[in-house]
Amino acid sequence: MTGAALEAAARLGPYFAWEPYDGEPGWRPVRELLDPDVIAQRVRIGRRTLAGLGGLDHADIDERAAASIIFLGLASRLLSPLLGAVATGGVLPIADVERLWWRQVEAGPIPIAWHGLDSGPGTAELFSRTAIRGLVEPVLDVFRERFRLSPQVLWGNVASALGGAAGMIADAMPGAAETAATLVTGCLELPPLRGTATLTRPDPARARWYLARNNCCLYYRIPGGGTCGDCVLNTRRPG
Repeated sequence: MTGAALEAAARLGPYFAWEPYDGEPGWRPVRELLDPDVIAQRVRIGRRTLAGLGGLDHADIDERAAASIIFLGLASRLLSPLLGAVATGGVLPIADVERLWWRQVEAGPIPIAWHGLDSGPGTAELFSRTAIRGLVEPVLDVFRERFRLSPQVLWGNVASALGGAAGMIADAMPGAAETAATLVTGCLELPPLRGTATLTRPDPARARWYLARNNCCLYYRIPGGGTCGDCVLNTRRPG
């Protein structure tokens, strides 16, 4: 069931794709992402990438802002396939850092592989306990301590990752939109995401929900960055 659900999720796009672990060189255990030095290296790569995209110098990119953005992308890679598996495959893979691997890349979605994951029902309670608390929170703690980032910002990034994934699911597969939105709404009602954001459906005739977060990911601190569509600083809310 786990493999079929993850295969279905992968059809939604690259951020939803985990691949079966094949033992090839280059795969590194996801547990490495709990090492502050590994995370610091990821942030250095991210700062260099952001600087290159904007034609800027590395020093022009605020380190804490870059760390927040890198964490948001990593949270998306860890959570989107699991949300997609529930929405399209009907079951929740039980993520485990001991049975996940990643590859180093300069830019784009980090490749992630899995092996031997169990599965369970796609409830908000189980998703919150295994995916959010069990998989993402330890990584969040490393970013918080290493870069002195606010927990509110980081948990808002987790909410944003889920909201963004739910939106992409709705766009790619409208029939799965309500399942994804129901799961995300349930997670937003539970700690640690309670109070970080809300998910709304502006048009009852359309299966499309939008996240409005109650804090900011700090992207506005990147020269030319501006604000994201779900940001508390953005006065143009959906609907």
